[in-house]
Amino acid sequence: MSEIKFISWGGVRENGKDMYIVEVDGMIYILDCGLVYPPNEMLGIDVMIPDFSYLKENEDRIAGVFLTHGHPDAIGGLPYLLKEVNVPVFGTELTIELLKVMSRSVGVKNFKDFHTIDDDNEIDFGDVVVSFIKTTHSLPDSVAIVLKTSEGNIVYTGDFKMDASVSEDYATDFARLTQVAGEGVLALLSESSKAASYFENASEVVVKESLQDEVVKAEGRVIVSAVASNLMRLQQIIDVAQSTGRHIFISGEALEQIIDVAIRLDKLKLPSKDLIKRTEQLGNYKDEEIIILETGKSGEPLYALQRMAKARGNKQLKIKEGDLVILATTPNTDMEKVVPETKDMVYRAGGHTLELSSKYHTSGHASPKDLQFLMSILKPQYLIPVSGEYQLMHAHKKLAEQIGFKENQIFLLDKGDTLTYKKGKMTLGDKVPASNVLIDGSGVGDIGNIVLRDRTMLGEDGIFVVVLTISRREGKILAGPEIISRGFIFMKESEDLLKESSERVRKVVLDNLEDKNFQWSKLKSGIRDELGKFLFKQTNRRPMILPVIMEASNYRKGRKKKGGKKG
Repeated sequence: MSEIKFISWGGVRENGKDMYIVEVDGMIYILDCGLVYPPNEMLGIDVMIPDFSYLKENEDRIAGVFLTHGHPDAIGGLPYLLKEVNVPVFGTELTIELLKVMSRSVGVKNFKDFHTIDDDNEIDFGDVVVSFIKTTHSLPDSVAIVLKTSEGNIVYTGDFKMDASVSEDYATDFARLTQVAGEGVLALLSESSKAASYFENASEVVVKESLQDEVVKAEGRVIVSAVASNLMRLQQIIDVAQSTGRHIFISGEALEQIIDVAIRLDKLKLPSKDLIKRTEQLGNYKDEEIIILETGKSGEPLYALQRMAKARGNKQLKIKEGDLVILATTPNTDMEKVVPETKDMVYRAGGHTLELSSKYHTSGHASPKDLQFLMSILKPQYLIPVSGEYQLMHAHKKLAEQIGFKENQIFLLDKGDTLTYKKGKMTLGDKVPASNVLIDGSGVGDIGNIVLRDRTMLGEDGIFVVVLTISRREGKILAGPEIISRGFIFMKESEDLLKESSERVRKVVLDNLEDKNFQWSKLKSGIRDELGKFLFKQTNRRPMILPVIMEASNYRKGRKKKGGKKG
C-alpha cells in the first residue's frame, strides 16, 4: 500500500496562488504554481508567490510540475520556481506557450524542460500515472489532472465550469470523467471560487445571443470591454462582429501577449478581411459598421475606458455621443468600485453602458450545482475544497454535505497543512513552511513587514527629514538643523511648527554632546522620540522622522615648515 501526502502551498483561504503538492511514496507531484496580486495596502509589491524552500530542499524527489491552464493564478509563480530548481513541466500547448512568455519576462531564458501534453496523454512514473481531462474554462486548453495510484485516483480540477453549449475547443470531456470515476477516486481537489454564489451560470450560447442582440440594436459604434485572459468572451465578440457585418478593431498600441499567443496557436480566430488594423482607418467606416474591442493594459479594460471617456490618447477612440459601451466580463473584486465610476464617465462623454454580468450571471468558475454535479459523478472518498477564501471553502463543504458527504470526508486546509493517507485512513498532520514571498520589481523575498510598514507610514503621513552637522570635539552644532518635509505639511504655511521643531532638535543634540558616553543611536532615537511626540500633539499625525547627522572632521593639516637645517 502507498503512503500519500497532500500539502496545500497556496490557493486555500485566499483567491489565487494555486499550488498543491501530492507525495506518493516519497515522489513529489506539483499541481499548478500560481501567484496572487497583493491588496492595495501592500504598497509597491507587484505579486506574491509561494515559499519554495521545501521544494529546493527536496528537488531530487520532484517528478514534475503539472499545469491546468494558462492564467497567472495557476502558472504565474512557476517562473520563479524554475530559477531555483530544474524540474520537468507538463501542460497543454497554450498553457506552455503562455508560461514561456511569463518566464522570459522575469529572466528565465535557458530553461528547456517543457513538455506539451493533451488530454490523450498518460505519463507513467511507475507508482503513479498522470493523465488529463479536458475542462471548460474561460480560455481553451484547460484540463483537470488525474494521478492514478494504487489507492485510487486523485483528481485536481483546476478552474472549471459545466456548460454543454460551449464550442469543441472549450468542451468538458464527460466520458473521461465517467471513466475516471469508474476506476475509483480517492480524493478530489476541487475549486471553490463560486461555491457561495446565489446564481447559476448562464449558458454561453445565451450570453453570445445577448451580445448579438445588443450589437444589432446599436445605432452607433459599439465599444466592448473584456479582459484579455477571457479568450472565450473575446472569441464571442469577434464572432458577433462577423455575423452583424461590423468591422472589429482591437484597441491598444500592441495586442496583449495572451492574445498574440492565442492567435499564433489558432486558439483565437480573427477574420483578416473584417479587421481594422490601425486607428487611422476607423475614419473610413460609418459608426454603425464598427466594434472596438478594448482589453486594456495588463488585461484590465476599465481604466482604458476612462481614458477614452476623458478623450486622452487617440482622438479616434474617444467615447462620443451615441456610443454603446458593453462591459462584457465581470471585473475582479479589487475593481468593483471602479465600475460605477467608469459608467458615469461614459455617460458624461455621451455614451451609454450595458453591464453584461448584471443582465446574465456568467463566470468561468463552477457554480454550486456544477460542484455538486462533479462530486456526484466522481464520488470521491475524500473532498478537499481548494481555490478560494475560507468562506467559499466552507460553502463548498456544505454543498458536499447536502449530497451525502460526512464531515470526516471533507478537509478544509490552511496553507502548509499536510494530509496523510495511510492504511486506509486520512489524517491531518504537521504544518510545513508555506508563507508568502513578496515580489517587488526584481527583488524576490527581500521585502519584509518592516519595509511595508515604512511604506505605509510614508504613504499616509509623509516624511520629516532633519539635517545638521555637529562637532563632537567642540561640543556644538556647526550647521542646521535644516528641516525638509514631504507629504506631511505645507512648509510655507508652517513656519511656527518648523521653528519649534528646530529648537527641540537643537536641545536634544546639545544634551547628547554634553554626555561623556555619547552614542549615535541614542542621539538619533532621541530626535525621533522628541519630534514624534511634538508633531503628533500638534497635527495628530505620525510622519516618518529621518535624522541625517554629519560630523565635521577632527583632522587638521599641519603647516608645512619652510627651509631646514643645512648640512
